[in-house]
Amino acid sequence: MAHRAKIVAICTFLCIANCPLFGQVTPGTNKFPNDLGQRINEIESCLPDPVIVKGEPPSCHTLAERMRALHVPGISVAVIHKGTLEWAKGFGVERIGGEPVTAETLFQAGSISKPIAAMAALRLVRQGKLSLDADVNSVLTTWKVPASPAAPGATVTLRELLTHTAGFTVHGFPGYAANTPVPTLVQVLNGEKPANNEPIRLESVPGSKWKYSGGGYTVMQQLLLDASKRPFTELLHDTVLIPIGMIHSTYEQPLPISLKVEAATPYGAHGEPIPGGAHTYPEKAAAGLWTTPSDLARYVLEVQQSLQGKANHVLSPDLTKQMLNPGKGHWGLGLEIGGSPTDPYFSHGGVDEGFESLLVGYEHNGEGAVVMTNAKGGGRLASQVMMSIATAYAWPDFQPPVRTAVELDRSVLAGYVGTYQLAPDFSLVFTIEGGQLMAQATNQRKLPIFPESKTRFFWKVVNAEVEFVPDSTGHIKYVVLHQNGQDNKGVKK
Repeated sequence: MAHRAKIVAICTFLCIANCPLFGQVTPGTNKFPNDLGQRINEIESCLPDPVIVKGEPPSCHTLAERMRALHVPGISVAVIHKGTLEWAKGFGVERIGGEPVTAETLFQAGSISKPIAAMAALRLVRQGKLSLDADVNSVLTTWKVPASPAAPGATVTLRELLTHTAGFTVHGFPGYAANTPVPTLVQVLNGEKPANNEPIRLESVPGSKWKYSGGGYTVMQQLLLDASKRPFTELLHDTVLIPIGMIHSTYEQPLPISLKVEAATPYGAHGEPIPGGAHTYPEKAAAGLWTTPSDLARYVLEVQQSLQGKANHVLSPDLTKQMLNPGKGHWGLGLEIGGSPTDPYFSHGGVDEGFESLLVGYEHNGEGAVVMTNAKGGGRLASQVMMSIATAYAWPDFQPPVRTAVELDRSVLAGYVGTYQLAPDFSLVFTIEGGQLMAQATNQRKLPIFPESKTRFFWKVVNAEVEFVPDSTGHIKYVVLHQNGQDNKGVKK
């Protein structure tokens, strides 16, 4: 499913499989300078654990070890330092038994498609073809936002679509496997067969709250089509990709045969290839970009330089500032904003079937990185690689947190046992095994969690915490999952 998950599935440990490690440097170089090569080696050789427990010896793993453990055949990395693309390198293989990953290997970007598409929408705003705050139905012609009993008389704006505050349904999209019918965009919007999603409809008053919605970005895709009168792939190619130098990127869905030789093969969580290969995503704005970490690094550089007024190939400095202005949910116009007020960063993750990636860029100091993988569960590896990069380059963020574990009596733990529903298709089940409280997320294996207070617990294998909230009688009423800066409530069933 293509998404920047707010309820992130707690990743599991997977069996070890054979995955040879290869490296490919940036085009035109045979090796890195000694000092840079040493820094890259440090990143490869010590991926820190997601969480450090106070009093326990810190540990780290090599990239090769983590790739084998997580069944990730291939990974590609690009690092930005002091306002330049400092290095790019591939590891592993495009497909098991195949060629090594290079800096030019194509990956599906998943929801990292969204900020690139958002830049195209803002380009149309700059050209006067769209307005951030006008009713989108005044421009939409092929399809209109239907009236909704959840928001009587409401109007939706482009600003709300880009910031995930428009109130639309449909979190993300699973795509379409090979040899299955692919719907038109209007069929996707209406949830009509052969579309595999529910209708994209308003479920809350626009602007009232933040809720991630790939559905909203699909409405935005139709808006761009109707405003520009141009095919989406062509529009993105001409207005964003080529102007900022993303020459290895395309929104073509499915990927043309001529480019498939350059593309990584997607794999499942246990090392099995996705049947038929990469899925097709007609929801191009939400999930349809094929690209490389180096090309996405060029996007990061464009944002950084546009903000400073140094390179405005697509947007003006003012529009770039608006894009990075955090609102509800800490989101700007297409990007999540984190860090400190004096040193903020922008980021986005991406998941398509068998592809998981992460993009980070700092607004002011010219730092950033992109990590792309070709396996389900690769997002966990991408996060660990990002931590290793953050350590090597002394970033102020993305360091593993330090937790302090405490002891709790089994009778206290017994009060937390039960099932807690966080979303219609996502729950956490807590059990006790041998005196240890265990947590099991939907469709995943059980993992131990450890108390840092009487009501707050943490995982060691992923940076996430869960808080048990009691009612007035002391019985647990609900839990709150704290992860990725988001708080998600789960009511006990």
